[in-house]
Amino acid sequence: MGRISGLVPSRFLTLLAHLVVVITLFWSRDSNILACLPLKFTPEEYKKQDIQLVIALSVTLGLFAVELAGFLSGVSMFNSTQSLISIGAHCSASVALSFFIFERWECTTYWYIFVFCRCGSIHCLGIEGRFKPNLVFPIQ
Repeated sequence: MGRISGLVPSRFLTLLAHLVVVITLFWSRDSNILACLPLKFTPEEYKKQDIQLVIALSVTLGLFAVELAGFLSGVSMFNSTQSLISIGAHCSASVALSFFIFERWECTTYWYIFVFCRCGSIHCLGIEGRFKPNLVFPIQ
């Protein structure tokens, strides 16, 4: 039997850590929503910010389902490059989201963390051309 690589358990643990932080954020999103609002706000403003944060967290959980399915099915489990990028992205996202929860950052900061940690890993893999439309405009 071959030697077991440390990348697989590390990737699994960072995926789970990031998942736990996102689920915790679902439960404690009230303080972050209040940080997004002015001191005097209406219930409609609160509801709007709540819906926006719930949508962001739902998108994150949907992408978690895709990544965990690929990982647990073995499709991407033993790809060393994918594992290293995934470990870096999920570890940094876990730390950033922990600060997001404890420091009560504004809701728009969540999207910056999301783009940096999710789309940054797609860019590093060199597969960004498959996921974004062609935004090149001809010079006139």
